[in-house]
Amino acid sequence: MSLPRKKKTAGDAPKPRTISRMAAVQALYQMDLAGTDAGEVIEQFTALPPEPGEGDTAPESEVETLTSLEGGDATFFADVVKGVVRRQREIDPLVDQQLRTGWRLVRVDSILRAILRGGVFELLERSDVPARVTINEYINIAKAFFEEDEPKVVNGVLDRIAHKVRAKEFEAPGEGG
Repeated sequence: MSLPRKKKTAGDAPKPRTISRMAAVQALYQMDLAGTDAGEVIEQFTALPPEPGEGDTAPESEVETLTSLEGGDATFFADVVKGVVRRQREIDPLVDQQLRTGWRLVRVDSILRAILRGGVFELLERSDVPARVTINEYINIAKAFFEEDEPKVVNGVLDRIAHKVRAKEFEAPGEGG
């Protein structure tokens, strides 16, 4: 099962890691809803894409479906998916602490939950990616799926977690010794 993403305009090709993050969110969503195993979903996304015309239907709306990792970074994609699974017992409480009082991650929309989990994993484990880049990427993914307040939720939750787990990246020059 795959989810929508916004159509690209000519000359606006997303970067491989952007594609990988979008695919990882969709894979996490699929795993959450269908109970699909991480290895199986990684294999589905990294398999060769279908030939043009094989099962394709033209999208009727402004979104299209991401069905493979074509153009993405397969290693980065698998790292995010496997990492979320491996560290989920640590990730979920971190997110829970940042949600409004009375809200738990299990009550959040499945897609939003996948976005938050992917972003938090990167903040925790992918120090090669600046925290601000991670936050911005996952806000943009949220915007691809939601038109209401969800991108703001992603921004707030990931920003607060980033300030805790990557505090040095947010210090002003000369602070913190």
